[in-house]
Amino acid sequence: MLAALIMVSSCSPNAYIRKTLQESTVLDQNFSGFYLYDPLSKKVLFDQNGDHYFTPASNTKLFTFYAGLKLLGDSVPSFSTAQQNDSLILWPAGDPTFLHPELDNGKSFRFLQQRKSIYVSTHNFQDEYFGPGWSWDDYNYAYSAERSSLPIYGNVITLAGRQGRTTAEPQVFNKFLLRQAAIDSGRNQFTRRIESNLIDHIPSRDTASFERRLPFRTDWATIKALLEDTLNITVETVDLPKLPNTTKHFSVPVDSIYRPMLQDSDNFLAEQILLMAAESISDTINSQIAIQHMKKTFLADLPDEPMWVDGSGLSRYNLFTPRSLVSLLEKIYQEAPRERLFALLPAGGESGTIRSWYQGAEPYVFAKTGTLRNNHCLSGYLVTAQGKVLIFSFMHNNYVVSSSNIKREMQKILAYIQDKY
Repeated sequence: MLAALIMVSSCSPNAYIRKTLQESTVLDQNFSGFYLYDPLSKKVLFDQNGDHYFTPASNTKLFTFYAGLKLLGDSVPSFSTAQQNDSLILWPAGDPTFLHPELDNGKSFRFLQQRKSIYVSTHNFQDEYFGPGWSWDDYNYAYSAERSSLPIYGNVITLAGRQGRTTAEPQVFNKFLLRQAAIDSGRNQFTRRIESNLIDHIPSRDTASFERRLPFRTDWATIKALLEDTLNITVETVDLPKLPNTTKHFSVPVDSIYRPMLQDSDNFLAEQILLMAAESISDTINSQIAIQHMKKTFLADLPDEPMWVDGSGLSRYNLFTPRSLVSLLEKIYQEAPRERLFALLPAGGESGTIRSWYQGAEPYVFAKTGTLRNNHCLSGYLVTAQGKVLIFSFMHNNYVVSSSNIKREMQKILAYIQDKY
């Protein structure tokens, strides 16, 4: 036993990490990659499958974050307007905060509420409501809200139950609730019909309070009804290209949406950030415009070309290598002040999606998670006990065990690195 302890303690950190990865009974059937880099010395400290492609899941949001850093300013663009005679024409920019219950500061609402009527152009949204490769049957879940040029209320309906009575917010959707016969399931069941906003509600006989969120169809008839009901003004839609000499309006500071996008892994915010980035360089709201622009300019020097198709990582068409993620994170680290960056990312043992993992006396892991069924990734920054900042990407695909088992193996290795480097 003593001899074994001496052998392990005398191993280099590199040898210990490799040995742990190779001998793990948890990781022996899945595909894993780990890339560790010192940005100060410009040295690769560890590389296992760093040049192999993985499904990144929400690690994709790191690419979206960088697109926001490069293409958006300090504030979220809401819309552009032009005055023609007595009419105000509005071209949406994809702002996800408008009337969002947690993010809106009311600035855009107050501006529009002062009008008697507005014309909203539908012309610049040239994209699909779902991203490429999204699972069609996720449409009924809040994490899969539709993409749109004029989001409102986060593009979701909030259904709340109190003493056996169910109501919808926004209230416009109350008329779409179709109550079915009650059952003793212990929970209320809601299924929005895929082709409309009609919601089949099977209530439970249990009258305990509850809350549930469902995405709604973001067709223009629904958006018009929501705007008119909320603003108490007349709204008409027009198919009109943006006119010259428009005025751009902004809402909240960009970090107000970067933080929940990164810490809570908010898919809706990620998709809208990419759409706003596209609008900022083209006046057209299409995510591929932003992706292709980023790949041809700011990401042209990545070690491996990213297979990047959406903003959130909901699509399994996305494919990145660990070393390209580390290269991206190095770019971000060079361009965003450390204090700001670490405050936006999840912090181990403290905030976001890793609040229950990677605990230390002080947070030492600041990283973005990415999880789809049978896939888990973690990419970000690790602060060692000596105060060095290392960049890493840890990616696991095609496992059949619990993701908690995968995270425990990662936690063991990252804690070792924090202590030894």
